[in-house]
This record gives sequence, C-alpha cells and structure tokens, in this order.
Amino acid sequence: MNGPLETLKVAADEDGLRLDRWFKLHFPELTYGRLQKLLRAGNIRVAAKRARSNTRLEAGQDIRVPRSVREPEAPRPSVRPPPGLSKADRDFIEGLVLFEDEHVLVLNKPFGIAVQGGTGTKRHLDGLLEGMQDRFGGRPRLVHRLDRDTTGVLLVAKSRDAAARLGRTFQTRSAAKTYWALLKGVPRPGQGRVEAALVKASNPDGDHVRKAQPGEQDRAMHATTHYSVVEKIANKAAWVSLKPVTGRQHQLRAHMELIGHPIVGDGKYGGDLNLGEEEIAAKLHLHARRLVLPHPYNKDPIDVTAPLPDHMRKTWQALGLDWERYGD
Repeated sequence: MNGPLETLKVAADEDGLRLDRWFKLHFPELTYGRLQKLLRAGNIRVAAKRARSNTRLEAGQDIRVPRSVREPEAPRPSVRPPPGLSKADRDFIEGLVLFEDEHVLVLNKPFGIAVQGGTGTKRHLDGLLEGMQDRFGGRPRLVHRLDRDTTGVLLVAKSRDAAARLGRTFQTRSAAKTYWALLKGVPRPGQGRVEAALVKASNPDGDHVRKAQPGEQDRAMHATTHYSVVEKIANKAAWVSLKPVTGRQHQLRAHMELIGHPIVGDGKYGGDLNLGEEEIAAKLHLHARRLVLPHPYNKDPIDVTAPLPDHMRKTWQALGLDWERYGD
C-alpha cells in the first residue's frame, strides 16, 4: 500500500457517480494520471475491492485512499530526450495534439510530412512518435494513414491493446471520417456515391491507383466514397465534403478523378491546373476534417475536428468561402 490510509464514505447524493468524478470533487489537485497509477497498484479500494476509474459508486460505500493523495505530487525528474530527437521535434509533435487521454492520441497532421518511413524518407510522424516513448508511456502506434500531402485528423493508439481495439473499430466501419476538398469543376449531381474498385498501378511518380479493369478482380480493392457539394464557385470549382466508406490508398483522390473533378493541387490525379486569376497554392487541397468513433474502452464518443491548414485557408479566403460557419 501507498503509506497511511483513510476511509471516506460515499454520500447519498453521490450514488451512481463514477469513481474518477468522485475524486475530482474531493481531491481536485489529484491528476488523472496519478489516479490511474493508484488504481492499477490497488492502493484505492471501493467496498474493500479493487476498482476502476469508471466504477459506479453506491451510497454508503467505503472508499479507502492513501493519505498521500492530499499531498502535492512530487515533480517528475527531467527526462533527457532520446538520442536523435531534438527539442524542436518534440515541440513539433506537442503542437499537433488535438485530443489525448490515457489510451488515445489524435494529431492534426500538417502538409508535407509522411506518416511512415519509406525509401528516402527519414523524418516521419511514426519515427518522431517512437522517439517520444518517455512522454507517452510507451510506443505510440498509428491506427490509420494519411498521404504525405493530406492534412488533418490522424488517430494514434498509446498501447498495443488500444491499437487492436481501434483497428477493429475501423474494420467494422464504426468510425465516421469526413474530409474537405476543393475540386476542379462542379460535380453533377451535387450529392452522390462513387463506387469503383481500385488497383495499384506502376507510375514514375510513385504510388498510384486506378480503376480496376475486367480480369483484375483478383487484385482489385472495393472502394466506396460519398460526396456532397458544400458550396460552388461558378462552374470552375466546388468545396465538397467527402465521406469514405472504405479506406483504400489514394481512394478519395482517385475517385474524384474518376468522376471528372480531381482535387485541386493533385498533380498525380489530374488536379495540377490552376483555377484562373486567383492565387491558389500548388498544394493538395484535401483535409481530414473530422473523426467520430467510440472510445476503445469506455465507448464514450470521441469527436475531433481539425482546423483547415494555412494553404487551404488562404484558398478559401481567395474564393470567398466561409469555413467558419462550420465551427472553425
């Protein structure tokens, strides 16, 4: 046990309260991380039994706690960054965090950085996260992927078990993903579904996918995307909301090309031409805007939105589009 103990009783008006909420009321200075450590070590007992943070209390129950919870937590010793990971890189990762708890991390991926390593790719998010195991209590694990030039919401698990649980959520399509994109031209109709199987194809520019042809069913990947026009700029461009049902590599980019309206700035899939007189950055205009999914342990909804990256904000301003109507 963690030193001297004291016993407190659950009040009548606290019946049904979660244990972590009870601690927040009685010991507001106790951090969530410290509470979890005490629970895992069995230093906190409810009705003489081990408990979890989401345990529901009953009026009259005894809660045994170490007296040390009333004392300020000792400062952590400074941890030297792992070799090869600079303070600037650590600050970079910290600046990307949109949501974090004991099990889950959600980052706002910026433009132009790879999610994983590859030929000639030395600096990538997976490697930077690995170098911060001291910060996250273990090796963070990517749950899904975004292309190097796609921005926005990126889900990361803090443990192997959390990664497995979140992976099953994606496999059962219980995660709702919403992307924003700017297309060349305006799709007709304004709402629709693109259902076209994709296959990987050789390309001098690297990874590339295209629509599967007859006879390629054995290696084709089923892919479905829902699209909806949010706003159009005459007949030359459209701001669209994209909701992929499946999660294939380059799915949204290839599907938009297939309907004749590639994503602006996507030179690989036909979106490399400008829109006219406006100054539009020659960058991919595809952003993972929102992710909604159940928490891997308590099933409470995780709902995270990523703000538009700078180059897309400037484009939206140049075209007179108002993204602030949607909570940004």
